[in-house]
Amino acid sequence: MSSLERTAELLKQVRSGDERARDRLVERYVPLLQQWARGRLPATARSVSETDDLVQVTLIRALRRVDAFEPRREGAFLAYLRKILLNTIREEIRRTSRHPEDTLDEVAVDAGQDGPGFDETLDRYDAGLGLLSERQREAAILRLEFGYSYPQIAEAIECSSPDAARMIVNRALVRLAGVMNEGTPPPA
Repeated sequence: MSSLERTAELLKQVRSGDERARDRLVERYVPLLQQWARGRLPATARSVSETDDLVQVTLIRALRRVDAFEPRREGAFLAYLRKILLNTIREEIRRTSRHPEDTLDEVAVDAGQDGPGFDETLDRYDAGLGLLSERQREAAILRLEFGYSYPQIAEAIECSSPDAARMIVNRALVRLAGVMNEGTPPPA
C-alpha cells in the first residue's frame, strides 16, 4: 500500500464497488482497531467476545454505512471507526451483564476495585472528548488510543508541525483530565 494513498481515495473506490480497495482499507485499520480494542472489554465480557470479533463487527458496520460517511480530513475515518468500536464494546458489555457468566475469580477482582467502574470512566472520558474542539479531540484520540507520534498526528490533522501537534494534544489532555478527575473541565 502506497504511503500516499489516502483514506478518502480508498473510500471513494469502495463506494464504487472496488473490492481490492475495501481489502486495503480493512488491512489499514485492523491493526489500529485491535490495538485500541485490546483491554477495553472487561473480563466479565471477554469469554463471550474477543478483540478480533469486536474489530470484525466494527468494520462490517462501518462498511455497510460507507456511503453515508463523508471524510473531512485524513483522521476522520479513524475517529468514525473508533466510535463504532466503542458502541460495539458497550453493546457487548450490556449484553453480557444481562446474562452474567462470572467466575468466582472475576467477581472477586471486580469487587476489589476502588473508584469508578468501567462504564462510568468511559462515560467521563467520552464527555471530556465531547468538550474538546474537533481538532483537539482527533489529536487526543490519535495520541492516547492509537499511539500516534507527534509527526503522525501533525500530518493526520493537517497541523503545521509536530511541536504544534504536541501543544494541541497537551491542551486537550489538560481539559480531558479536568473532566475525568473532577467532572468539570478547566477553561478552554
